[in-house]
Amino acid sequence: MHIAVLKGGFSAEREVSLMSGAAVERALQALGYRVSVIDVSRELSLQLDAVKPDVVFNALHGRYGEDGTVQGVLEIAGIPYTHSGVLASALAMDKPMAKKIFAQAGLRCARGGVFTKDQMLAGDVMARPYVVKPLNEGSSVGVSIVREGDNFYFDSNNWPFGETVLVEQYIPGREIQVAVLDDTALGAIEIKPLSGFYDYEAKYTDGKAQHLMPAPLDKTRYDEVCELGLRAHQALGCRGLTRSDFRFDEAGDGLFYILETNTQPGMTPLSLSPEIAAHAGIDFNTLIDRLVKGARLDG
Repeated sequence: MHIAVLKGGFSAEREVSLMSGAAVERALQALGYRVSVIDVSRELSLQLDAVKPDVVFNALHGRYGEDGTVQGVLEIAGIPYTHSGVLASALAMDKPMAKKIFAQAGLRCARGGVFTKDQMLAGDVMARPYVVKPLNEGSSVGVSIVREGDNFYFDSNNWPFGETVLVEQYIPGREIQVAVLDDTALGAIEIKPLSGFYDYEAKYTDGKAQHLMPAPLDKTRYDEVCELGLRAHQALGCRGLTRSDFRFDEAGDGLFYILETNTQPGMTPLSLSPEIAAHAGIDFNTLIDRLVKGARLDG
């Protein structure tokens, strides 16, 4: 079988995607597949036509990779692809829309809203502490935590993420993440950044965060968060592999709050979903093989 690996692209997560794509390429070659690698440009349809793959492994991250747009190109081209389809990808990437779907599915989300840049410039739009996020980026790109006493000023000239901003109540507590594969929750991991929060640097720099696998929760809590991760995956209509991120307010109300679901989890050496899968007895090459074998079109 001839597999084309899509990587790179032109989102804010290009460098992460290049790392994911390289790891996927090595695994596919070890598995005996014929592999072509595409550093995705805006001429993707021409790139695909030149390669003519049987299946696409989508190793893109961020906008234009996991927001339904590339998935739409692949649907039109009639090439089966890994991970979630057009609608699920678009819904998961649009954080405000995903929150509405999560709420309908009975998952707890942080209070918040979408505000214009002018509203942000006028001052605090909600009581501190709160979190400022782009509406549709991943890997904590553009995320800031604003705490009481911080000298925070929203700089609209350095906000390249559109005319609106997502602001949410800051949920204190522990960072718990759940991987789901083919409608089965594989397990939950706890992340402890050594300083600050689990930002882009902590995610992709060795030694910046501690990974606790399995997450040190009692069985009831562990099973609960795994079930919540599965519900998020299913509520969005995802397929293949996802990772859902939660905050566990252990010292407060003792509840789990979902932050987001990632439909294209990272495949880098520090990525969490492969680590969770390995603990569940699925090594990296087997994980990649299962994703390839599950590749399909929405229709």
